[in-house]
Amino acid sequence: MRMESITWDLLADRLAAHLEGLDVAGPWLRVAVDGAPAAGTGPLAGALAEQLRVRGRPVLVAAADGFLRPASLRFEYGRQDLESYLDGWYDTAALWREVFDPTAPAGSGRVLPDLWDPARDRATRSPYVELPPGAVVVLHGPLLLRHWFPFDLSVHIRLSPGALARRTEERELWTLPAFARYEEEIGPDRTADVVVKADDPRHPAWSGVSPR
Repeated sequence: MRMESITWDLLADRLAAHLEGLDVAGPWLRVAVDGAPAAGTGPLAGALAEQLRVRGRPVLVAAADGFLRPASLRFEYGRQDLESYLDGWYDTAALWREVFDPTAPAGSGRVLPDLWDPARDRATRSPYVELPPGAVVVLHGPLLLRHWFPFDLSVHIRLSPGALARRTEERELWTLPAFARYEEEIGPDRTADVVVKADDPRHPAWSGVSPR
């Protein structure tokens, strides 16, 4: 895969420009910014949102961590169970119900930005957001390409195994085998529309947008 050096600001600008030209069936766009926690998906999601707003597009940025399941379910098989982390930590049914179904072509546009506060381990009780036609939902977080969500554009921030190990917090090192499996089973480098190499976060490189 050929990679081209880029800045984060220019990357956000180019992604926003690409989204402006997309022809989609419904009135809303769904974008993934996928990557391990150490990759820092939030800043790129926020920068993309700002570029879209400059272009007059309403944007809702949502974190996958806002749809974590309660601790009693996440830790049912222990706090470091890889199978649970891969397939049981995130409430994918809630993401379908509260984010993807409402932004389907015949959806209501009424989206819930988050559901669960993992720090307090209780519901966030956030109000619903009514998205006007033309709005963009940017969902960021880990393992997003594992669940067949219907994204109109998917961006994967890639870290090499060495960079991922160096930049992962010590208490989260147990998750590294889960991301190795994600790479092997899902191949986000192959399935994402855009790949961003960020081993050195000061000097990212990107693949451009893969044709569908």
